Amino acid sequence: MTDIVSFGETMLRLSPPRGERLERTRELDVQAGGAESNVAVAAARLGANSVWLSKLPESPLGRRLVSELRSHGVRTGIAWDDADETRLGTYYLEHGGRPRGTNVIYDRADAAITTATPEELPKAAVRDAEVFYTSGITPALSETLAETTATLLQTARENGTTTAFDLNYRSKLWTPEEAKAGYEALFPHIDVLVAAERDAATCLGRTGDPETVARGLADDFDFETVVVTRSERGSLAVSDGQVYEQGVYAADTYDAIGTGDAFVGGFLAKRVDGGNVPESLAYGAATASLKRTIDGDLAVVTPEEVASVVGDDAGGISR
Repeated sequence: MTDIVSFGETMLRLSPPRGERLERTRELDVQAGGAESNVAVAAARLGANSVWLSKLPESPLGRRLVSELRSHGVRTGIAWDDADETRLGTYYLEHGGRPRGTNVIYDRADAAITTATPEELPKAAVRDAEVFYTSGITPALSETLAETTATLLQTARENGTTTAFDLNYRSKLWTPEEAKAGYEALFPHIDVLVAAERDAATCLGRTGDPETVARGLADDFDFETVVVTRSERGSLAVSDGQVYEQGVYAADTYDAIGTGDAFVGGFLAKRVDGGNVPESLAYGAATASLKRTIDGDLAVVTPEEVASVVGDDAGGISR
């Protein structure tokens, strides 16, 4: 059985050398970047049997993405698009400290993934997985993907596969009102919800302390587990009525992009390995802290590094 199957878009991330501006650079570093593949890589690096599903152009760029993900131990199930007009989404990342800040420019419109249908994808992988994961980015990309995401989540639930979903709100893709409608249409098919505190407030109108937010979502939508992430304030989970809290592990931040995905990847990897909720929160937090020290979207970590960060602290606070 496959441990974790994820579905979503992966783009090429293009970055100028640090300190240079996009409008002046003559060099661009090329890496893979996408929420669902980031999660698959983090989990695979920690020993999970991970598969990433997507649709890509049959081109050198599409093959380059697959090659990079496979190099981290992720297996792929790809619907290849050989149409002349098909394309791969890209995004440009210009690092910058205060006061300029980091700038992200997306070029993802009409990418091959936006036309992916369930019939093109290996649904058997979803049916046979222990966990199926996707995020709120995917249904925001097109109406077709919203329908495909719902179908895959439903397929997973009908076959006993645990479903996990991260809100992952992106204001450049849809409004809070559109996101709320899109999320809530999928909630009946979701077992484990991950929600950044800011996303829960912005899109779902859920405010208050994190326990109130998590319990409210769990009660209203019958989620098995709700994890609320709180940036530098750590995370909190409600699962089967129990509440668990986890702090962050201190890290020097070299590149924060992909930190949330690393958290989810670490959390899910520990869960499928038999870890309980507090242990999984600790592994998610440790994977996220390590990711902050690594350039690129991917958490290129080892199980030994994560275990070393966790140390004797696995378990957090429960009540």
